[in-house]
Amino acid sequence: MKLKFLLIVFFAGFSAWSQVKFDAVVSKETLGVNERLRVDFEMNEDGDNFRPPSFQGFVVVGGPNQSISKQWINGKSSFSKTFSYFLQPKGTGKLQIGAAEIEINNTVYKTLPIEINVTGAVELAKDPNDPASSAAENVHLVAEVSKSNPYLNEAITVVYKLYVSRETAVNGWNEIDAPKFADFWSQSLDEKQFKVYDGTFNGKPYRYVILRRTLLYPQKTGELDIESLALNINVEAPTNRRDIFGMRITRPAQITVSAPKRKIKVRELPEAGKPDNFTGAVGKFDFSVTASKTKLDAQDALDLTLTAKGNGNLKLFKLPKPTLPSALEVYEPENLQDVNVSLSGMTGKNEERYTIVPQRKGAYPIPPIRFSYFDPVTERYNTVSSDEIVITVENGPDALTSANGVNKSPVKAAVQFNYIKSEADLVAQDKDSFFMSKLFWGLLATPLVLIPFAIFFGRKREAYQNDIKGNRLRKADKLARKYLGEAKKNLGDQKAFYLALEKSLHNFLKARLNIQTSDMSKERISRLLQERGANVSTTADFIKLLESCEFARYTPASIDAMQQDYNNAGSVISEIDKQL
Repeated sequence: MKLKFLLIVFFAGFSAWSQVKFDAVVSKETLGVNERLRVDFEMNEDGDNFRPPSFQGFVVVGGPNQSISKQWINGKSSFSKTFSYFLQPKGTGKLQIGAAEIEINNTVYKTLPIEINVTGAVELAKDPNDPASSAAENVHLVAEVSKSNPYLNEAITVVYKLYVSRETAVNGWNEIDAPKFADFWSQSLDEKQFKVYDGTFNGKPYRYVILRRTLLYPQKTGELDIESLALNINVEAPTNRRDIFGMRITRPAQITVSAPKRKIKVRELPEAGKPDNFTGAVGKFDFSVTASKTKLDAQDALDLTLTAKGNGNLKLFKLPKPTLPSALEVYEPENLQDVNVSLSGMTGKNEERYTIVPQRKGAYPIPPIRFSYFDPVTERYNTVSSDEIVITVENGPDALTSANGVNKSPVKAAVQFNYIKSEADLVAQDKDSFFMSKLFWGLLATPLVLIPFAIFFGRKREAYQNDIKGNRLRKADKLARKYLGEAKKNLGDQKAFYLALEKSLHNFLKARLNIQTSDMSKERISRLLQERGANVSTTADFIKLLESCEFARYTPASIDAMQQDYNNAGSVISEIDKQL
């Protein structure tokens, strides 16, 4: 009989567990690189802390959109909740949509990964009334490279321009894929203010803005890729419909544009005529060596400065090392760079400053120092040589010379060591001093004293763990503060910020009102808050924050608006805590 009862309980529990469903469904498993994909994460029970996959290889162009459905059929209820995303592939090949996660009844469920086959571009049926289709033909992003076959370490620039037809209006954009420039030294020259220029694209009149200018110095030879830049753009595109006044009707749309990859072929620096002292300087430079003083006493210090000035890869080469007499004590050099970066390359100076301290009296010549660089304009190596500098040490000990005339330094006396004490002053201890002492009885009684405290705290811990409702509320409150912290970290990233802020507000409601996400309608939240003691104005502020999170999915928000919403969230949550 007991075995039968256990089997019934086991199968009932298994049946209840198997009723939870959490699946990923895609609109198609094969699509062209210019098509979009919809993926739905569906569950039949309400859950918390939904975590989507990273969507590696895709650009998220829409979502997350959330929908909830409840039905009663023949006395049975059914529930459905869906998170939807719209994805644009970044390239061709086999891509994978990873596993999403959701927490349902304190259990984490995961979807199975889905493999997507992305082919080359396919011909799409064009709807003349579709604003996205119209905008895609009237918005273009291009990358212009100043030179396609530079030398190694020669400066080139890449300029990204956004061309827009005169019939299309752009309401803003955000960067979704930026070039890494892995094989280049690079520095972006940000545009302080976007200026609109008139130009042509494919022979037609367009307007364009310069989004970014980047200075590059190739660090490898051979064929290198300049990766594409991709943007998500909000546009107002014209349709074929007209209003009653005959004006073309425009509709908002969101499109993705990218500048195609550009390839350059980087040439090796020529071996013919390369000087032995060449250290990689490419450009056009002047070179000088100066001493802060040429007459001084022994143990005084002077600075020897090597300076290369001009236009070229100033941050990417080393200056030659001077050859100095052994009687001059030389410290490690200090590298000083004063470099400006512009579209013409790096300009300024690169210098190294050596601190030198002569030890003995005499005259010490510093031989000429040679500096070589490659000029990509003339395609030739040039060598500049400094003048000889003589350092005269007027006062100090005389230099010692051996029979062959080589300077010698005096031998210093050996360091003397004190004798080490070899006898220790040890004191005998009484072996019986611990037994029956106060320390002995104290250690013996400690476990007996601690047992009641252990029993008391054990019962408290057991009661804390058995408080399921309280633990759920504490967990929700902890999650609310965690997501509010995540929102602060993501200030400036609109999507991540408002997603974290919304999760924080929902978990706060769970902790204070003991309601689930599916029951969080604005009317019910407002009614429950006021029933628990929150005043009307505070409740209205909370509802306004929830609306801001919803509007942020469809409309762009500035960094100031995000900062204001974050400050409002902290003050409203604190105020509701006091009032409840």
